[in-house]
Amino acid sequence: MGRTTLRDVAELSGFSVTTVSYVLNDIPGKRIPDSTKERVQAAAAQLAYTPNRLAQGLRRRRSDTIGFVGDHVATSPHAGQSIQGAQDAAAARGSILVLMNTGADEDLENREIRELRDRQVDGIVYAAEYHRVLTPPAALEGIPTVLLDARSTESGWSSVVPDEAGGAAAAVTELLERGHRRIAFVNNEDDIPASSLRLDGVRQALAAADLKLAPDMLTQHPSEARGGFLGALTVLDRPAHERPTGLFCFNDRMALGAYQAAQELGLRVPQDVSIVGFDNQELIAASLRPGLTTVALPHYDMGRWAVDTLMDSIDSTRKERPRYETLPCPLVRRGSVAAPPG
Repeated sequence: MGRTTLRDVAELSGFSVTTVSYVLNDIPGKRIPDSTKERVQAAAAQLAYTPNRLAQGLRRRRSDTIGFVGDHVATSPHAGQSIQGAQDAAAARGSILVLMNTGADEDLENREIRELRDRQVDGIVYAAEYHRVLTPPAALEGIPTVLLDARSTESGWSSVVPDEAGGAAAAVTELLERGHRRIAFVNNEDDIPASSLRLDGVRQALAAADLKLAPDMLTQHPSEARGGFLGALTVLDRPAHERPTGLFCFNDRMALGAYQAAQELGLRVPQDVSIVGFDNQELIAASLRPGLTTVALPHYDMGRWAVDTLMDSIDSTRKERPRYETLPCPLVRRGSVAAPPG
């Protein structure tokens, strides 16, 4: 049996194909009695009629398809949340999401973007694996695009990034509110926005409490567990009256290393030292004992914002100005923070 057509629905309902089209496509401005609509919809349901999306798209010059291109969308631990947010936003607007993973291969990236354009996607979300400043690939020129977890070196590109400084300030404020005054920061050694912005947030929170980050309370290492272990040893291996009672780590992997350093030095978390991470990587933060208090990156919200902003641009009848958004990073409390000892 072939596909049910508008003509089939028209014959069963007793109305013209034009009337059926007006009803099923919800064409505005047409005065059609409710009784007619009910009969047409009942006939469509009886025949299991589904609209021809391709034909609709051709009439509206739309494919109702959004491309989602990322360097590590298939492997990043956070990518699923960004994709889910983007997919939910696309579905709410009647579109579907097509994922492309580039593996940071520039040639592959350009081919995939051209492939999406050949398939007439309405726009593209260009997602970075982590917050960074980049130059969008030339293949994106001329198609509506929003950058996710990235800002452009050029003007004209809408983008959404996390509030790194605000998240770090929230982490340090949590320690301050528990009574900590000697607070150290184990930072990432890489020159990326998150490293400098989180350091800014630490200093801002301390300044609000009339404190400063002492040079010997800041250490920088690779943003892995080993780096966190070395950084934590650097600041914790001191006499009790000199070592920090609160430790903020660049990310949860480094916080895992800080737990290990504390254990090696015979220190208990949080009785002897409180530790806060960043990223809210569930496999780490929720699995540690005690559970790690950390700051969550707004991956889901960034995915939604990117698609909503992209669709607004696509739907607009005039050229939209670029939009730049910084989304908050909420604190997730677990058991790794307590009042300082003594």
